[in-house]
Amino acid sequence: MVLSWTKGRVFRRGRKGIKELNSGGDLEVEVAMPTHFRCPVTLDLMKDPVTLSTGITYDRDSIEKWFEAGNHTCPVTKRDLASFDMIPNHALRRMIQDWCVEHRSFGVERIPTPRIPVTPYEVSDTCTRIMLASQNGDENRCRELVHKIKAWGKESERNKRCIVANGAPLVLASAFDSFSRGSVEKNVVVLEEILGVLTWMRPIGEEGRSMLGSAPSMSCMVWFLNGKQISARQNAALLLKEMPIEALAKTEGVVEGLVNMIREPIGPSVTKSCLLMIFHLVSSSENKDLISQRFVELGLASLVLEAIVDAERGICEKGLGVLDCICERKQGMEIAKSNALILPLVIKKLLRVSELSSTFAVSILWKLCDKTDERILIEALQVGAFQKLLVLLQVGCGEDTKEKATELLRLLNGYRSKADCVDSSLDFKHLKKPF
Repeated sequence: MVLSWTKGRVFRRGRKGIKELNSGGDLEVEVAMPTHFRCPVTLDLMKDPVTLSTGITYDRDSIEKWFEAGNHTCPVTKRDLASFDMIPNHALRRMIQDWCVEHRSFGVERIPTPRIPVTPYEVSDTCTRIMLASQNGDENRCRELVHKIKAWGKESERNKRCIVANGAPLVLASAFDSFSRGSVEKNVVVLEEILGVLTWMRPIGEEGRSMLGSAPSMSCMVWFLNGKQISARQNAALLLKEMPIEALAKTEGVVEGLVNMIREPIGPSVTKSCLLMIFHLVSSSENKDLISQRFVELGLASLVLEAIVDAERGICEKGLGVLDCICERKQGMEIAKSNALILPLVIKKLLRVSELSSTFAVSILWKLCDKTDERILIEALQVGAFQKLLVLLQVGCGEDTKEKATELLRLLNGYRSKADCVDSSLDFKHLKKPF
């Protein structure tokens, strides 16, 4: 096998060694790699060679993926494996490193010495110690142990899988719940550390959600959501999305926290999580009417409209879903109508994002276009609603959306003579992007 690196000169291995070829411009360096340095599965240079019980050596990452795919055999010998133990081949790894150093002048980089992967025993033992420390209220000891798990997780995806598979999510959820029952300000460091680790363990499972769904845990996460630390706010938002909607609805300060996250966005994934929570709160929670009213009072409609102007598909879908729910309430609909952006933006998103977004967009238009409000109908015509709805019916949509689109067309048709049907150019460049 030959490895190539771009260089200003070409070197090729001949019978008498490596010889230089004079040439101009960017050319390549070709270096022959010893066959036994290659992983039999990927044929790439091995970075962490390990040997199976069959005596065949593979790169750790590739053989682990082979096992995770459900295979129980040695890829080379095809023999069933009685043991999946992987023994590090330190001698071969050092040979590979020496070869890389020898050829560093050709652009070959030395592979780093791999860290020893964490074992199930180490994870289980650390989890037991975390449980004891949290039960004893030992914040410092618990923080040290959680930091150890965090460091393991940073080393490799393999470590993360091992940590999750050996009960860490439930133990950390229990520890978070335990420390949240005390003073949040006093335990803020350990709570923030646990929160950060739990975010990459999602989904945390039914028992973990139940533990974190307690009133103290929910209040603590919302406290972080309303805080000033950006990373803690982000982690709280991502974890709160996993919680039961009714527990979320009963937690004081969650509405204000979610609105602030839309007003001061951190990133697309966090914005999508917050919009999804808002959507569930205003559409399916027991107190959805009161919660919707509070969202409207905090100016959510205008914030969502600004957030979806130039947003990606996921944010547009969830944002339009939230607006659709807001427009079901009289106060929400009146505030939406008063925003000059809503009609041109909703019509612009129609047919341009996804089928779900088009469904929400038609529903919003259907609620806004009141036959008693001639101004709204004429404005809808001027920004192209009639043409967009016709195309939607031709392309196809769900039955409920089809009925609403048909009803809107009948309603708008009666005002076409009154509207100055010009081709409006929708320009939203003056609006500040959410992120």
